Amino acid sequence: MSRIVKAGLVQMSCSIDVEANFRNAEKGIREAAKKGAEIVCLPELFRSLYFCDKEDYENFKLAESIPGPSTERLGKLAKEKEISIIASLFEKRTEGVYHNTTAVIDNNGNYLGKYRKMHIPDDPGYYEKFYFTPGDLGYKVFPANGTNAGILICWDQWYPEAARITSLLGAEILFYPTAIGWAKAQDEATNKSQFQAWLTMMKAHAVANGVYVVAVNRTGIEGNMQFWGASFVADPFGNIICQASNDKEEVAVMELDMSRMDYYRTHWPFLRDRRIDSYEPISKRFLDE
Repeated sequence: MSRIVKAGLVQMSCSIDVEANFRNAEKGIREAAKKGAEIVCLPELFRSLYFCDKEDYENFKLAESIPGPSTERLGKLAKEKEISIIASLFEKRTEGVYHNTTAVIDNNGNYLGKYRKMHIPDDPGYYEKFYFTPGDLGYKVFPANGTNAGILICWDQWYPEAARITSLLGAEILFYPTAIGWAKAQDEATNKSQFQAWLTMMKAHAVANGVYVVAVNRTGIEGNMQFWGASFVADPFGNIICQASNDKEEVAVMELDMSRMDYYRTHWPFLRDRRIDSYEPISKRFLDE
């Protein structure tokens, strides 16, 4: 028997106006709900511009407690529309300790919990180590409208270990709130290579774990960065079954058949054939000897 979950993604651009961004996100959530979505994911740090492009102490003022004002506001909308919401926020844990965090709210408006980003980048234009303490809650899975939603965030997407562990915890869909793009001065060949690497890595997570992958990216130009959008859904064979444009705000809803996961996992039995007795070396930084 089919078990259908309707997953919604809200691809949006962001401005310096925090309230305008929030209203835009709410508009996207309402549109997704109108299209039948049962669980909706927003892009990474949707309340503001992607502020990690520079190190500026003023940006810490954007942070908030979780649960807090944003989860309360989104909770009311989730209850009104009877949908679950996955919302990426800048968390102030205490004075001097901040996280890149995603909150999950159920269809009754209840705050279920949060995942704190584990892998923190420090690259030109992505100075996240200046702002964020690495996550310490471990990998997380949440019940959400008939499915188990695993939450990972942007830079986590390059690590097969994160996708594997979250899948082993019971995730059926891996959601990746994301903020990734091209430097405006970069050549087209490099742009294409980076974009294809991103798609390949994410599709590989779907195939290796027999799960659906939902990546929700921002779009638009912010400073020297062109965020490439292209939010997508991949099925457990790595087929892209839905993909947004590179440069437009879009809301999409896809029907995902959770009952098909058993088919994928029995025909490609990667979980069955794992040699867990041989994986101890993966816990080392590098195998020097």
